Amino acid sequence: MSTEAHYYNVNLKWLEDRKGEINSPELEQIIEVATPPQFSKGIENIWSPEHLLTAAVNSCYMTTFLAIAENSRLDYSAFDCNAKGKLEQVEGKFLMTEMILEPILVIKNEGDREKAERILQKSEAACLISNSIKSKVILSTTIILN
Repeated sequence: MSTEAHYYNVNLKWLEDRKGEINSPELEQIIEVATPPQFSKGIENIWSPEHLLTAAVNSCYMTTFLAIAENSRLDYSAFDCNAKGKLEQVEGKFLMTEMILEPILVIKNEGDREKAERILQKSEAACLISNSIKSKVILSTTIILN
C-alpha cells in the first residue's frame, strides 16, 4: 500500500423517520441504515451505525489476518470471527466502549498452533480500523485442529 492518503466515499440519503440508505460510487450495493431499536423511534432489522462500526472492525481484522497468514505461510482451512460491539453511556455520552472479537481458526497441523495464535494476535494489533477507534478491543481466540 502506498503512503499517500486514500479516500473512501460513502453517500447517505435520508428516506423517512429514522431511516436512510448509504451507497458508494465505488460499490454497487445500497445498504439501509437506521437508528437501532434501543433508542427512541429506532427500527428493528436494519443495519445501524453501531452494527456498521462493529462490522468494520471485524472485517478489517479478517483482511489483516488473511494478509499476515499468507505472508507467514500459515496452513489453515477455515477462519470465522464473531464480533460484539458494546454500547454504553459514559459521562453522559453514548460510546462504543468495547469490541469483542472471537475468531475461530481451523489449522491443519498441530505444530502450527503457536504460530497461528501469534498471527491472530498480530492481526488485531495491526488492524487499521481497530487502531483508529477509541473502543477497547478484546480478542478471544479459538484454534481447532482439523
